Amino acid sequence: MKVLIVDDEKHVRDGIKLLGEWEQNGIKETFEAGNGEEAIQLIKKIKPEIIFSDMKMPKMDGTQLLEWIKDNQPNSKTIVVTGYDDYHYMRKALHFGSVDYLLKPIDPEILNQTLEKAVMEWKKEEADRKKKESSSQLINQMKPVYRDRKLTQFLNGDNMKDGDYQEFGFHLSQNYLVALVKINGKTIETFQGDRDLTYFTILNVINEILLENDCGIGFRYLSNKGEIVIIFWKRFKHIDVLLTQIYQSLRNAMDVSCPIAIGKPVQESTKLIDSYQHAKQVLLNSNILERKENRIYRADVLQTDALRNLMSYSSSIELAVQAGEIEAFDEVIKQIENDYTEKGYLALSQLLQFENEYLVISRKWFKTYNLLFNASENIEKRVGSFFNEYGVFKLEEYKQRKLREIFIFLKKVKRSTQQKNSNIIYDIEKYLQVNFNRDVKLQEISDHFYISREYISRKFKQEFNVNISDYVVKIRMERAKALLKNRQLKIYDIAGMIGYQDDKYFRKVFKKVEGVTPNEYRESFT
Repeated sequence: MKVLIVDDEKHVRDGIKLLGEWEQNGIKETFEAGNGEEAIQLIKKIKPEIIFSDMKMPKMDGTQLLEWIKDNQPNSKTIVVTGYDDYHYMRKALHFGSVDYLLKPIDPEILNQTLEKAVMEWKKEEADRKKKESSSQLINQMKPVYRDRKLTQFLNGDNMKDGDYQEFGFHLSQNYLVALVKINGKTIETFQGDRDLTYFTILNVINEILLENDCGIGFRYLSNKGEIVIIFWKRFKHIDVLLTQIYQSLRNAMDVSCPIAIGKPVQESTKLIDSYQHAKQVLLNSNILERKENRIYRADVLQTDALRNLMSYSSSIELAVQAGEIEAFDEVIKQIENDYTEKGYLALSQLLQFENEYLVISRKWFKTYNLLFNASENIEKRVGSFFNEYGVFKLEEYKQRKLREIFIFLKKVKRSTQQKNSNIIYDIEKYLQVNFNRDVKLQEISDHFYISREYISRKFKQEFNVNISDYVVKIRMERAKALLKNRQLKIYDIAGMIGYQDDKYFRKVFKKVEGVTPNEYRESFT
């Protein structure tokens, strides 16, 4: 295996090379690039399995590079390494499929945990790719699966042999239109979890109707899970009627709801993918809270409304986590629900993004408290069981599930917190409490506890949500307020007692922190 490290700072590249447990993870070669443009040239040449990338770089930044990798080298696993703790960059990394988002300075343990995770994911996906390739002979012996494979390739832009058109009953035409049928987890549960039986049965119903009308063909779209594609080559004016017949036949025969989205018409078979992508976006825009007799969706003009981001509620979520009680989440959950379901509308795409970001935030908080995070990464599977037999999303049930997950998390945090009395960060806090009245340098703490300054700064901020210097100021101000109640003490005496040699500077800091001067604070007790 090969790894590529992309960063405009050489010492960062050297640091990652030094800290990474390459041999242990089966990586034989490491390469470097100073910016996105250099990286692209190397990627084309060496095709690395793992790519570390900074976000801010000259010429081509990390966001542009991640987008290029997703489009041109999707098999590679990317890990973002940046000095910017910014949710905007985190969302970009998430959007382009990065394994994780690491902050500089890099913690060796976290670096190698993330590397191991990326390698394992790549190996699993590579095994799946090889399995699919090695099964080509078996596919040729299995007509339905072979048909699905060839038609999937055809939709994706590959040409078919003339004999294939006749074998599959596909008619060449001057016009085409794609419809997309969604198969969710609820539907597969109806068939006792047998995915192949689910597709086989539903396709039999679909193709029987299409064959009667000699107007199209349905197949399992192998490029994406949970999708059946119908290609129409005629009877375009009757498509709504035909799809309604298909939808109702599935409802009546199997008591399942399979939403159907209609794409735009195209004039060439090479443009079929455009019709599919239109149908996909129509489906993603569909209102999953609406109860309809027929869940068939069409839109000549696609909506382009921006999706809400759960990351924007991070401050409220952080306060609720710090409170440590499930009741603290009531207000933020109510606000999120109101915002996300405004006017009774919740798009499927919005739900999928919410669940994805919910996983990212959950993973972050579990990591903050050093708790094991174990959850399925299959977003559609995670939400699929919350649709009823009519295809309506069960919002209240979904919300209660999230509340249970948060409640369990808070219980784990409480148990973990009780065990942290001996944690070295708390020992450092006690050290600051004892020595607040003198100028304690970070190097002094590092020497005293035999750990690096970088680790102390990062862990202290992680644990107390404030840096060390601000924490010392907080201690001093609390002590100053107590001393100010003694009117026998002069202001300059109090300043010296809490570690300030200059009483003017003490007055300035006190006013900035407390909003009033020391004298005004003292007068408030008269």
